[in-house]
Amino acid sequence: MGDEKQIIESLLFSAGRPLTIKEIRDVTGLTPQKIRAVLQKLIREYAEKDTAMEIVKAGKKYVMQVKPVYSKESIAEPELDDDVLKTLALIAFHQPLKQSNLRRMIGPKIYEHVDKLVEMKLVHSKKHGTTEILTLTSYFPEYFGISTSNPEEIKQFLMNKMVEEIKKDGDSLNDEMV
Repeated sequence: MGDEKQIIESLLFSAGRPLTIKEIRDVTGLTPQKIRAVLQKLIREYAEKDTAMEIVKAGKKYVMQVKPVYSKESIAEPELDDDVLKTLALIAFHQPLKQSNLRRMIGPKIYEHVDKLVEMKLVHSKKHGTTEILTLTSYFPEYFGISTSNPEEIKQFLMNKMVEEIKKDGDSLNDEMV
């Protein structure tokens, strides 16, 4: 498993995007079973290492990424500003969501946000009478490194993230008051 492990690890590192078992097989010639076994070993090893990187399953793909706890330390500019991210979170949480209802929640700026999210292939927009129905695409979990495409599990993931942020904000506020 030695060379195969390094080859798959280097593929994940250099790809810069999630890879399917088929994509890894096409490059390495390894069987899907061997690839899965190596990926599981790599996932375990990275989870146990004291490193800022992790390997996760995102939908049906695998990706090497910065652990969420370190992702705010990046020098890369985020692709989504906070307002667009909030719009995306509302869509994710309430999907399927009528665009007209989203407009009532946030205001007219959502049209620009939705256009950007559709362009990024994170949100699907389907005509529904005089409005649109908004849902997440299958690319959403891949983009955020979430291992599920189940809407209820995505809601739970988002709620957990919001609780983490609230706790973090509360801790930093407490630190400032001391």
